Amino acid sequence: MERAELTTEQVLKRDIPWETYMTTKLISGTGLQLLRRYDNRAESVRAQLLDDDGPAYVQVFVSILRDIFKEETVEYVLALIDEMLTANPKRARLFHDKSLAKEDTYEPFLRLLLKGNWFIKEKSCKILALTLSARPKTQNGVVANGVASNSKTKLTTIDAVLRGLVEWLCTQLKKPSHPSRGIPTAINCLAALLKEPVVRSSFVQADGVKLLIPLICPASTQQSIQLLYETCLCVWLLSYYEPAIEYLATFRALPRLVDVVRSSTKEKVVRVVVLTFRNLLSKGTCGAQMVDLGLPQIIQSLKAQAWSDEDLLEALNQLEDGLKDNIKKLSSFDKYKQEVLLGHLDWSPMHKDPLFWRDNITCFEENDFQILRVLITIVDSSNDPRPLAVACFDISQFIQHHPAGRVIVNDLKAKERVMKLMNHESAEVTRNALLCIQRLFLGAKYASFLQEWS
Repeated sequence: MERAELTTEQVLKRDIPWETYMTTKLISGTGLQLLRRYDNRAESVRAQLLDDDGPAYVQVFVSILRDIFKEETVEYVLALIDEMLTANPKRARLFHDKSLAKEDTYEPFLRLLLKGNWFIKEKSCKILALTLSARPKTQNGVVANGVASNSKTKLTTIDAVLRGLVEWLCTQLKKPSHPSRGIPTAINCLAALLKEPVVRSSFVQADGVKLLIPLICPASTQQSIQLLYETCLCVWLLSYYEPAIEYLATFRALPRLVDVVRSSTKEKVVRVVVLTFRNLLSKGTCGAQMVDLGLPQIIQSLKAQAWSDEDLLEALNQLEDGLKDNIKKLSSFDKYKQEVLLGHLDWSPMHKDPLFWRDNITCFEENDFQILRVLITIVDSSNDPRPLAVACFDISQFIQHHPAGRVIVNDLKAKERVMKLMNHESAEVTRNALLCIQRLFLGAKYASFLQEWS
């Protein structure tokens, strides 16, 4: 059996020769007594022993991982600790008992992350994440293992542990050690650790944010839904950290989050994405991006569904109000851009306002003439006469006001598409298609005459 496929239950069936280790002085007599009481006992017996003497057992386990390198024994002790913490995660606090002040309880797990097989790596990662999350806090910072950060005792510092763990997690996201469990394990640990500002900072510095983005995609199986949820949970936690927000905007997280919230039926996924949107709404251009991506319409659709989570309903209402406020604050071109991207073209005043076209014509160059391309797509694909007519008119306006308008529109193959509308059943469409074609053929010197004619 591959060690990567080992389970805790299988490992704990082993018979470890503790007496041999005491003979070779790798464990103490006291350690052997504790292990004899604990090993192969019922869960209720172990629970009582941990309640009575928990720190002593942690000390024995950590010392074995520090001093014994036989793989089967290392796996066994990690399985014991994993079982102990799975039964009661609060037991992670035992690692920070004052009696362990001189014990370096992090170092063995950090070392095993880098040198062990997958079973060892996975358990070490989980144990590190739980014990780090359970460490005591002070008003002046963090206390590690009961020792103040200015202590002269040579312990692995919290910063070093967090940095090492975050680097390992990022490595798993880039090149997983296990084909199916590497990424889920890393994401699960990050979802627990990113609650801490210091971890958010380390993760951003390690260029970790961009590694999350590909994992934000609609999911169908139970396993992939859980991975998506925990990934979105990481993004939500990062949305509280300004440097991370810049990365989220740069690496196109918002379009992916919109795709997820549009298609997901899992309430916990929708909830964490909506809460992320609420955090990002007022940050930089995020609000404008959300409007461009059609989020206001999606929120209306989500509100019509029967959600049981009151926090989600409240967040949906807050997000809807925030998006409405955002739309009100948009510049005239932002509003125009939103209208085009949503395909909701109508004869709003800006379309026939010469000042709008003169002041904003260079904005059409953004993202490789994205808005112009969308207008041409509307001409090619819309079945609604009004958007067709407005799109033709707007393309004609672009030709007139942009110095290279005719050349750009021709390069984008708009002429053939507009010409197909010359025989459209709607007079409004044919009139504006004709205007567009005339501007394409006649050039700028006739533009003022055609503008008056239109």
